[in-house]
Amino acid sequence: MTGDSIADFRSDTLTKPDAAMRQAMAEAEVGDDVFGEDPTIHQLEAEAASFLGQEAALFVPSGTMANQIAIHGHCQSGDELICEERSHVFLYEAGAVARWSSTQCRTFGCESGFGTPDLIKPLLRDDDPHQPISRLLVIENTHNMAGGRVLSLQGMADLVNFGHAHDLLVHVDGARIVNAAVANGVPTADLVGGVDSVSMCFSKGLGAPVGSVVAGSEAFIGVAKRTRKAFGGGMRQVGILGAAALLALREGPSRLAIDHARARQVADAVQGLGPVGIDLDTVESNILMVDTPDHDAQDLMQFLNERQILAMVFGPKRIRMVFHRDQTDDHVQRCVEGLTDWARQRS
Repeated sequence: MTGDSIADFRSDTLTKPDAAMRQAMAEAEVGDDVFGEDPTIHQLEAEAASFLGQEAALFVPSGTMANQIAIHGHCQSGDELICEERSHVFLYEAGAVARWSSTQCRTFGCESGFGTPDLIKPLLRDDDPHQPISRLLVIENTHNMAGGRVLSLQGMADLVNFGHAHDLLVHVDGARIVNAAVANGVPTADLVGGVDSVSMCFSKGLGAPVGSVVAGSEAFIGVAKRTRKAFGGGMRQVGILGAAALLALREGPSRLAIDHARARQVADAVQGLGPVGIDLDTVESNILMVDTPDHDAQDLMQFLNERQILAMVFGPKRIRMVFHRDQTDDHVQRCVEGLTDWARQRS
């Protein structure tokens, strides 16, 4: 299966740079960024910091590195961070919290993926030398494993204020924070106001091929630069990648609503079809979780694959579909038809 014949819903990381982005990369003005001499990266970091309402930002190769730089900068050996039990920093970053920062995770379960002050407060450690120090609260918005759920402006403010009132620093895993802002109808800077750090990926729905930023105060980014070097993230003439990220930052947010609408379109079309289970209340951004309560998810996957429709299995009875800029209306319609045909044949 190759080319436009494939309707690929596996992830929004699969987007490819278009002609304009490739041209920007080819024409990028570059310098050695480890020496602080890449003008394109200077511009990108300044615009990203402003976009996120932070004093400074640092370009890094991946969202995982961005998150782990933040955790390493905020936590000391033996500290504890608090996060929801399906958070990316806990499940999908290769144990990096322990590996690089000698920090442990204390997790809580919450259907939405975010939690509330009342839910998190009992997890805070006492001032006791036998216990680790509760140092950091990590919020993932949107929350991938919760189905792309979106935390509201007020919900974010409540958690940030709670954290600071209890001597917790707050980091936002904002791999898809722009999706969250678009879903809320607010500027991204407003959504992450007051946080101690935030990461943001360019290589998901925004459409760049590589890269993320971590942002925060000038002092925090000073520490982050040293950490990036130690983690192997110092890059040389990286403005070639920065040019793509800069175009993604400037142009990508304006079309994310299309991805959200397409996810909802598919959900509305197939919900209520017997073997297909979809909770419409959870379809808030560009991610759609499709449950198969009476069938193996692999059965649905094989059925879709035979029709050149790709998705990801996210559990024995769940698949994930992610909507992004490289999909067409035809891809979306084929997705509806594939899910509908499977549901009718399995009824």
